[in-house]
Amino acid sequence: MIRGLLLVVVVLALSVPFYDHLTPALFGIPFFYWYQMALVPVSSLLIWLVYRAEAGKEAGQ
Repeated sequence: MIRGLLLVVVVLALSVPFYDHLTPALFGIPFFYWYQMALVPVSSLLIWLVYRAEAGKEAGQ
């Protein structure tokens, strides 16, 4: 079930029509670019959470 978090990242990254806009701009950077840049730390955090959950399951066995 926790692995479903990884699917969230994939769906967010592949839903280009959702974020294919110039506005709202953040510090002059179009939405298209800062959305993708924001996905990098979000993806890292979710991958780390899934890793910790899976490692905890293996340690408990």
